[in-house]
Amino acid sequence: MKLFPFTALILAFAINIPAQTSDAALRRAIDADRAAREATGSIPDLTASEHLARAESYSANRMFPQAREHWQKVFDRFPDDPGIPKALFGAARSFMWERDYAQAVVWFDRLLKDHLRTKEGREGLAFKGASYVRMGKNLDAARTYEQYITMFPKGERIESAYLNTIDAYREAGRYEDANKWVDRTVSEFRGKPAEVNALQARLRMEIYRENWPAAVNSAETLLSGKSFAGSMASADEIRYLKALSLERSGKKTESLEAYSSVTQGDSSYFGGLAAEKGSSSGVKPTASVRGRRSADFPAPYRQELLREAGKNKIDPRFMLAIMKQESSFRASAKSPAGARGLLQLVFDTAVKYNRKAGYSNLTPDDLYSPAANIAIGAVYIAELKNEFGGMYEAIAASYNGGEDNAARWLNRTKPKDPGVFAAEIGFAETKNYVFKVMNNYRIYRELYTEGLQPR
Repeated sequence: MKLFPFTALILAFAINIPAQTSDAALRRAIDADRAAREATGSIPDLTASEHLARAESYSANRMFPQAREHWQKVFDRFPDDPGIPKALFGAARSFMWERDYAQAVVWFDRLLKDHLRTKEGREGLAFKGASYVRMGKNLDAARTYEQYITMFPKGERIESAYLNTIDAYREAGRYEDANKWVDRTVSEFRGKPAEVNALQARLRMEIYRENWPAAVNSAETLLSGKSFAGSMASADEIRYLKALSLERSGKKTESLEAYSSVTQGDSSYFGGLAAEKGSSSGVKPTASVRGRRSADFPAPYRQELLREAGKNKIDPRFMLAIMKQESSFRASAKSPAGARGLLQLVFDTAVKYNRKAGYSNLTPDDLYSPAANIAIGAVYIAELKNEFGGMYEAIAASYNGGEDNAARWLNRTKPKDPGVFAAEIGFAETKNYVFKVMNNYRIYRELYTEGLQPR
């Protein structure tokens, strides 16, 4: 790889080229740091702003150890720089991304010690709670979220702090405390999306506890005139969960009526599940789906998909469903989070699987290659399939929201019904992503054989 002059990197940062969207800035940072190491054995001493800019470039591309080297230079040499709170937050978040939550808490505490009243401090307190959740320390998480609620009643994450407190107590088995926080949230946010989200949290908890009459009552409360606008739930989700609760109660006729009330259509995730529940023959292909196959649901990269999916024992149609949602089949696509290529792989995930996929010495730019992207993505999806027992909703949720989060949502799923899992997803973006991917997958199954031949 050609080394860029060090002065070119300085110029790029001086004119504020956005590091998070510039592959060129990342390449220059990598080359300049490599040149410095070859000459001195360590990264160079730069100005605080230059260290922060390189750290941002690395972090945005999920090259976290390299980012932390530059943040550490700022901590050591520029302890009074105004960028310190952002750097501390970045270091803590980097450990969260690497799933080293104990270390993340240590760094969040460093941030909170001197910078609690900054925006980074408020964010850090919320993410400290999230780190405790992922460590299984749910009571510590609840106390942290309660601290946020007390200290920042107008904070940016106030509604999620209430809702996370409910779930933290639920996961700790403190159901009475969880219900108290449902009531408190409903009272605090009456008429707002958080009210519906809190009532949906109660419904999820009753289903998990197999309190079927209470679950039906919770569903009916939500369906009695509540507005779902802006919330994490929908009327069709609640109708589906009510139908499932009736089914589990042994009320077959009532459950079938409830399943039939769920909206049907190609874009309705819960409608597809309800149709399968209500009919032994499942969902049939429709003329409207077949008519738009070539335009909306193509099957490109057939050779690569069949080869890699076959090696890894996964359905190539599921890979197409993800590919359609992630990149619209554009091999050159890159997200603001540094995800690249057809399957939008991030570098720190790709380097866990590149050797198994047959691609050693991987660079971020290699992920723009369709062959490499599909090969590494297939290995990754196969790993997720094994981890989540073949539940495709959990695989999709993990792909978008992270393996640890998907594992937590799956642990909260009882019974192990895909619709219950979907209801447990805690991020709106991930939930919508799962709906879209699973609708794509359903249509791809209707339109193509597993060999990707048109039906």
